[in-house]
Amino acid sequence: MKYLIAGLGNIGPDYSNTRHNIGFKVLDALAGASNAVFSAKRYGDIARVKHKGRTFVLLKPSTFMNLSGKAIAYWLNAEKLSIEKLLVIVDDVALPIGTLRLRKKGGDGGHNGLFDIIQVLGTQEFARLRFGIGGDFPKGCQVQYVLGEWTPEEEEILPERCKKASEIILSHGTIGLELTMTRYNKK
Repeated sequence: MKYLIAGLGNIGPDYSNTRHNIGFKVLDALAGASNAVFSAKRYGDIARVKHKGRTFVLLKPSTFMNLSGKAIAYWLNAEKLSIEKLLVIVDDVALPIGTLRLRKKGGDGGHNGLFDIIQVLGTQEFARLRFGIGGDFPKGCQVQYVLGEWTPEEEEILPERCKKASEIILSHGTIGLELTMTRYNKK
């Protein structure tokens, strides 16, 4: 069994510690815990993690957030994977900071990365792990907030929440989406 795990973010040092790049941060944590190393490939950086007989192909798209669909479509095809084997990790301003929610499908919720993926793949029927980044910003300042760097208080919780997100990813691949949602989507 093989899965494509796409963590959304923007490439380059200007974005590396921003809230919008939580998808990259989660994949870095998962790869680091598994001693996997990312290498530059077509449309993104790729690492492979093996866990309980499964292979997780970790993708950090190099196409920038708003064009994530191109990289995901390419790697689904390159790895010969169906849409059911895709999990996207994405930031979510509608969830309190550090909250994790696994969903099997859904709309874009105003997220440009998800919008592009839905447009390119032609479906909303793919799993996504929503990582709450909070919504504590003045009206009209969402772009500055999501592209802003983590506060020191927020940074304190990130290692534990990224570890928990990694557990959810591995659980999704081993016990399945429904059981993982039941286990981790607690209030």
